[in-house]
Amino acid sequence: MSSEPLRSDPPPPSAETLDLLPGAILGTIFTKLDIPSICSLASTSKSFNSSASTILSFLPHFHLLDVAPSIGLLRPLLPANNPHLETLKLDCTRLDDSSLDCLLRPSLRHVSLHNCADFSGSLLSQLGIRCKLLRSLYLSSVADKRWRSMCVSDLEQLLTGCTQLETLSLMFDVSIFLRPNFARVWPLASAKITCLEIGYISSVMVTELLSPILGPQHSPSHMQFSILPNIQKLWLAVDYITDTMIGTISKSLVSLTHLDLRDAPIIEPSFTIDLTNSGLQLINPHGKLEHLSLIRSQEFVATYFKRVNDLGVLLMADRCASMESICLGGFCRVTDTGFKTILHSCSSLYKFKVTYGSQLTDLVFHDIDATSLALTHVSLRWCNLLTNLSFIRLASNRNLSVLDLRDCRNLGDSSLQAIGTLPKLKTLLLDGSDISCVGLSYLKENVMSSIVSLSVRGCKRLTDKCISILFDGYSSRELRELDLSNLPNLSDATVLLLAKSRVQLVELRMRQCPLIGDTSVMALASMQADDDSWRGSSLQLLDLFNCGGITPISFRWLNKPYFPRLRWLGVTGIVNRDLVDALARSRPFLHVSSRGEELGTNQWDNSDDMYMHDYEEVDELEQWLLDDDNENADEHMEDAADDVEN
Repeated sequence: MSSEPLRSDPPPPSAETLDLLPGAILGTIFTKLDIPSICSLASTSKSFNSSASTILSFLPHFHLLDVAPSIGLLRPLLPANNPHLETLKLDCTRLDDSSLDCLLRPSLRHVSLHNCADFSGSLLSQLGIRCKLLRSLYLSSVADKRWRSMCVSDLEQLLTGCTQLETLSLMFDVSIFLRPNFARVWPLASAKITCLEIGYISSVMVTELLSPILGPQHSPSHMQFSILPNIQKLWLAVDYITDTMIGTISKSLVSLTHLDLRDAPIIEPSFTIDLTNSGLQLINPHGKLEHLSLIRSQEFVATYFKRVNDLGVLLMADRCASMESICLGGFCRVTDTGFKTILHSCSSLYKFKVTYGSQLTDLVFHDIDATSLALTHVSLRWCNLLTNLSFIRLASNRNLSVLDLRDCRNLGDSSLQAIGTLPKLKTLLLDGSDISCVGLSYLKENVMSSIVSLSVRGCKRLTDKCISILFDGYSSRELRELDLSNLPNLSDATVLLLAKSRVQLVELRMRQCPLIGDTSVMALASMQADDDSWRGSSLQLLDLFNCGGITPISFRWLNKPYFPRLRWLGVTGIVNRDLVDALARSRPFLHVSSRGEELGTNQWDNSDDMYMHDYEEVDELEQWLLDDDNENADEHMEDAADDVEN
């Protein structure tokens, strides 16, 4: 099938009319737009281009996280003569220290820089020198490249220079700093900091960081000074969650309302470096905590909180009556008694999350109707003792909007009959459950009209017929994320039906589906999401890793101009290495994954959802940025495809 570029339609009369508007009115319109939209309009006419160049010198907010521009492409978008720039959010994958002069300026108040692996510690120090009015700062993956260096003096310059900081997110491994020196610089940090987030830090460093320091010896009172006294929200990923660390946090941070701790031990923790019942009862001594999350990840070794049982949870529950959100992961020795105490003690609870609840049974939810709970978010991952009875009782919470039941093996069709009546459900994750076509049919009447994210990954009983039940003759206006991965009986027929129904999917995952092939790719590339919107696929993420029917034909359809908004693509690279490399060269703003990793944001960049904008014109932004490079890249892609076919 031909992969000739689509011909653009002539601009409608309305575009010519807009072109005749006075410059002042055009400028006002441009101030209401985001960066992708401004760049898109700039490519349509000379007057729009002129207005765009002018407005870029006055814009207070610059948000560009969808693509990772080089410094050459970024410089005209960030003119040095803009004294009004207050907010900068940027993907820095293709930037390094040489970009600092372009990025940093005194007017900045809010900075969010993602994927800063090619930057050194100079990024931190220069922020402290040049951006003294910063109120919020988010940095991820700084100096991740081995040859990049970072010293504690860089952190010291940041903390001493940015005296107005209120929110600080250092989403990288801070254990590269020497321990004693790391703790010594934090007393210099702004007392205005209320939110602190660190990508990785050892528990010992946390204890040293928050330990009170003595005043000068000549001080009359010789009092202790607390570190970060006004912290209200604390998010940390550590090596081990320990009693000592919990005690230090609880004692030092008297205003704490949100505590989120996650560890991933590389060996089985000993008693001295683990959480026990004693540590659990130290939580929330001041009674201000609203959100608590304690998660033990099995990323490196299968280990759990083996020194915590029902007694610890009972002691903690006495101080948790006012909590609104509780997330517990890896508490394998806590039984129904402990979890039930939480549900009956916390009357304001709206979010309840348990992972690896190996002793959690139906008894926990036996009398949930007797509580005053109004749960909206429930997650019960890897709770394999739960049966349909629990999920039916949970459905009595009519306000449920998020239901994560992944890897609950006993979840069946009768559960979906109850879940299908929930009027406000937005997210439903059913990975690895025992559902069939009958169960999915219960979702069609009510849930599918409001659902935004649906995952049936690994539900082996599902077939093309099951999926067609949801979409045949019906279009879900809200559905944006769909995961159909690891379904051995799923074929191209389902994808053809999806394309026909014009569901405006943003993310579609179909990895490990042996019957999915070129027909699916062609159907998705050709689909029109909306008559009144962009012509073509709305997909921003497409995961086809290890799909058995993908051949070089598919790669022609993955090239431009098809999939204009695509930003993440998963394919099998071993078989088609040359094609994968050629595709990556032809679409430099497309993240092409060929090793089987899950697609999406990286390990650090998963928290920035404060700024939402319309993605309708992202493809024109890419065209505007890469104006002169497209022809050569497309030629390389065609040559690679021809070589594979020959």
